[in-house]
Amino acid sequence: MRATMGKEEKQGAKETEQSQTSSESSSGQSSLRRTIESITSLISLSYSIKIFSAKWKTIRTKLEDLSSGLEAVENCEASENAILSGIVSGICQTVNECHDLARRCVDLSYSGKLLMQSDLDILSARLDLHARNLSDIYNAGVLTRRFAIVVSRPGNGACRDDMRFYVRDLMTRMKIGDAEMKRQALLNLHEALVEDDKYVKVVVEHGEIVYVLASFLDFSHDVRIQELSAKIVSVISGFGSYKVVLIGAGIIAPLIRVLECGSVVGKEEAAKSLQRLTENSDNGWSISAHGGVTALLKLCSGGDGSEIRAELVGPACGALKNLVGIEEIKRFMVEEGVISTFIGLARSKDEVLQINSIEFLQNIASGDEAIRVMVSKEGGIQALVRVLASRSVACSCKVRETAMRAIENLCFRNANSISLLIKYGFVDQLMFFLQHGEVSIQELALKVSIRMCGKSEEAKKAMGDANFMTELVKFLDSKSFEVREMAAEALSNMVRVPKNRKRFVQDDRNMCLLLQRFDPKQVNSGNKKLLFSILMSLTSCNSGRRKIAHSGYLKNIEKLAEDEVSDAKTLVKKLSTNRFRSMLSGIWH
Repeated sequence: MRATMGKEEKQGAKETEQSQTSSESSSGQSSLRRTIESITSLISLSYSIKIFSAKWKTIRTKLEDLSSGLEAVENCEASENAILSGIVSGICQTVNECHDLARRCVDLSYSGKLLMQSDLDILSARLDLHARNLSDIYNAGVLTRRFAIVVSRPGNGACRDDMRFYVRDLMTRMKIGDAEMKRQALLNLHEALVEDDKYVKVVVEHGEIVYVLASFLDFSHDVRIQELSAKIVSVISGFGSYKVVLIGAGIIAPLIRVLECGSVVGKEEAAKSLQRLTENSDNGWSISAHGGVTALLKLCSGGDGSEIRAELVGPACGALKNLVGIEEIKRFMVEEGVISTFIGLARSKDEVLQINSIEFLQNIASGDEAIRVMVSKEGGIQALVRVLASRSVACSCKVRETAMRAIENLCFRNANSISLLIKYGFVDQLMFFLQHGEVSIQELALKVSIRMCGKSEEAKKAMGDANFMTELVKFLDSKSFEVREMAAEALSNMVRVPKNRKRFVQDDRNMCLLLQRFDPKQVNSGNKKLLFSILMSLTSCNSGRRKIAHSGYLKNIEKLAEDEVSDAKTLVKKLSTNRFRSMLSGIWH
């Protein structure tokens, strides 16, 4: 009987304890819910306030974040945690005080502006403290998530308010969540930004997210959190109008630290962001001040001990290329051996890497003869010619065009560079692109041909030996006026060499194609001044004079002379004088 009574008493005590616990849990949950509803009401009221607008906007943002944090806590087994209950109680008290301040601002019933401003600043600081306390307790792991409900991303065409709510929820999880919740929130945010760029504006307008991302880059020991943060920053940096927000949040220093110490993925994303941020040269000094130039150079040279990856080194090259316009940074790079590093990268098989490294060499040597000489001495000219010599499918037309432009800009300042071009077989490469290149690189090859034969007698002779004139004369019939001009100018330079004149005249097809340009029926006749210049040079050899004089096109030239075309009159006069001399010579003999 007593045993039975003892059991019943124990059972009753246990049920009483469970009932009290349930009551406390219900009380805790209702207190949390009331606080959330009170914050929601306060946010609505704040929109009615017409004074201290900037301060109330800041307070409203903090209230929204706090509300999201408390809603996340609702999804946790939190009711039995005394510390959390104390935090919620403190938040409730602050919210009540905030209600009072808001009502006084709406009614304009406060005692003085300075006093009210001070009260609002104190309130704002207290909201920050509550947010930190909430974050600390969450990070401590004392809350057990019952179910980690993540707000579903609004569908396509969702209104801006729904998008803001979604981003705000993700922001709260980033701030107060444990490592797993932070990772999931960052992943969801990155997916949203990539799939719908309207979210970029929402994130930037929120403001605080960018600062949180910067802190994750700088202080997070979780590699995945750092990588996802770097990816999000990389996406935002692709929007020109938002770069200033990233700079304002102090993003450069954390990016450089990731570049120095982060994972491979983190480094790649940081390098992409820095490449985009350096498009504005004003950011160059900030990057240099935080050691960014040294970090980028180490990546490009493999000096950080990691394997050279095109995905990483490509954007690093791009960032350095953007910085060479700052003279002091350029000098520092040269002292650090950047020329030999980038000549090595120009030999890479990766297209982006080749283009960035070649453009870098071109930019750093622009207007600087000493650096041009350095590029030449360290094998830069040979590297560029090798790029052109590659017949690999992997070597795209864009890479070849980039190399050809670099040669045009770097190699025609002195005879020594032209001699090196000839030595390394550039003439054959130029001929190949004239014969088989796509239109864009063919025109570029014509421009380079003009530069080359206009600067060096050695080049004219080498191009004559390579049968350039036979190809150039064909371009005189091109539909493009610019191409006809370039071909005529190159020919005009080349036939000034006696050996080239004889070679040109010996081929009847050359003479025929040239003289056809004087046929009035020809639509694509070309620049007559350049064409007459070529003919005048050809009259310096006997066979050239004879072929012009005995061609059926002489009458067209004589007709132009009758029309007072000065070049035609000069040519006809020269031909007539030479004919008269030939007659006298025949009579004498």
